[in-house]
Amino acid sequence: MNIDSILKTSFSKAFKELFDYKIPPADIKLQPTNREFEGSHTFIVFPFLKITKKRPEETAGLLGSFLKKSSGIISSYNVVKGFLNLVINDRTWLESFEFDYNTPAWEQVTANKQKIMVEYSSPNTNKPLHLGHLRNNFLGYSVSEILKATGNNVDKVTLVNDRGIHICKSMVAYRNFGNGETPDNSGIKGDHLVGKYYVRFDQEYKKQIEELVLEGMPKEEAAKSASLMLEAQDYLVRWEKKDPEVIELWTKMNGWVYDGFNSTYQTIGVDFDKTYYESETYILGRDIVAEGLEKGIFYRKTDGSVWVDLSDEGLDEKLLLRSDGTSVYMTQDLGTADLKYRESGFDQSVYVVGNEQNYHFDVLFMILRKLGRPYADGLHHLSYGMVDLPSGKMKSREGTVVDADDLVDEMVETARIKTAELGKIDDFLEKEAEHLYKVLALGALKYFLLKIDPKKRMMFNPEESIQFQGHTGPFIQYTYARISAILRKALELNIDPDQPHVNLEWDLHETERDLIATLNEYNNDMTEAAENFAPSIIANYCFELAKNYNRFYTEVSIFKENNIDRRNFRVSLSGLTARTIRHGMSLLGIVVPERM
Repeated sequence: MNIDSILKTSFSKAFKELFDYKIPPADIKLQPTNREFEGSHTFIVFPFLKITKKRPEETAGLLGSFLKKSSGIISSYNVVKGFLNLVINDRTWLESFEFDYNTPAWEQVTANKQKIMVEYSSPNTNKPLHLGHLRNNFLGYSVSEILKATGNNVDKVTLVNDRGIHICKSMVAYRNFGNGETPDNSGIKGDHLVGKYYVRFDQEYKKQIEELVLEGMPKEEAAKSASLMLEAQDYLVRWEKKDPEVIELWTKMNGWVYDGFNSTYQTIGVDFDKTYYESETYILGRDIVAEGLEKGIFYRKTDGSVWVDLSDEGLDEKLLLRSDGTSVYMTQDLGTADLKYRESGFDQSVYVVGNEQNYHFDVLFMILRKLGRPYADGLHHLSYGMVDLPSGKMKSREGTVVDADDLVDEMVETARIKTAELGKIDDFLEKEAEHLYKVLALGALKYFLLKIDPKKRMMFNPEESIQFQGHTGPFIQYTYARISAILRKALELNIDPDQPHVNLEWDLHETERDLIATLNEYNNDMTEAAENFAPSIIANYCFELAKNYNRFYTEVSIFKENNIDRRNFRVSLSGLTARTIRHGMSLLGIVVPERM
């Protein structure tokens, strides 16, 4: 029972009856009523005054009167200028709760809407995952789960950047300075070990440049002439020629990295249905370049390079093939897009990539539209802002990144300290306590990175993220654990957990009404989050639900209520709240503990 849908249908009828104008229910927009005024749903009349040909207050009054008489769910309304605030009667709220209790929002979706591919993570094999990767992974995983929860068929994929000059830098540094070091004999996780040599390359390379400059060579020339850089470029050429020695080292070091990545993915709770490797896709796209030349969409310069001119579309000229015939990233991405579509036949394909690549994806999507690809209009770039730290910007090659594994470990330790301060888990076994620390740490980390609109750049504050009060993951987890304790006590009192225990004639307490209204919004918020690829909508919904429950818990007695039926109803209301929090947090990849 979706109250929004009922209201939108009623508004559509009102416009037809009162103003002889047909407005589809889907075009009716409602918003939450400002807390200064009575009501739950507000309709803004200003956009419709050309239709009604009446003043805002008169238009709102006519609509309010019609809805009160005809909808059967409005007890009263009030008009504030052009804002029509609607008060839903308690019977409707109770019917809404009863329906949602028996058929919760996640069981109301229609299956098999679309086939959607979500690409995320997409790391380089020359370094471990860092804080920026965490936002990427959490966004991609959560978007995938939200899309699945709203009835779509989702493929989670990653494209690993396992080739190129940056990979060769790590290889050259290891060959020169590694002395046979391995993850096994050093005790260093594989991706960390390879990242160590990527940093080492940069350090030694800078020394070589300084030495050449001291000998009188211009700095720009020194950067090109340093022996380490020449060696790395030679490795890249030999790799493309499948030189056995280079391929053997590349395979060994990448294997270490994959083991490290997989360990991190398991720890942070993300996964993939398919992995693409750049080493297998980088030559794709050359046939597409030939196709574009034949169609006159691309052009060849006198040096043999191939370009596309997108100036008329407000972009620019873009290189697609170098003069020596080698591919660039755009060539590869054109071919990979075709490969994905051939393999999956997706309706939509979402790329979760930082906003520094906005221009790249604008160009990619425009080229595919010009080429007439049937899937081009279904491509989306989920662009997200970078993650900053109080200490400043991260730089991989200088070794100043916040490593994902280290950050998770630090968060677990902080969770241990914060939980000890509360002193409420003295009866936990050590294994149970350690599990709780990890659940709280990852909940804090994921929630903090997901509660912000993906498009916004953000500052990550570890200390702030793990507080048990305020807009944090642990606050919501703590609320869930509190409700779980209430439900355990209810079972001891033999209260049937499978019944909503509703009497439709009751008058509701304000906090009961607010809580039911929030529960009724979950379906709408899931839909909005899916349509906008925005986990922040679910994150903020969970916070509002937890906040409203805590207000209900503070102002209304549950087990001290003298009326047994009302007591049982409040237990059921608590139960649906817990189920909804658990489902919403699961869409963010966050576990909620039964005890804490």
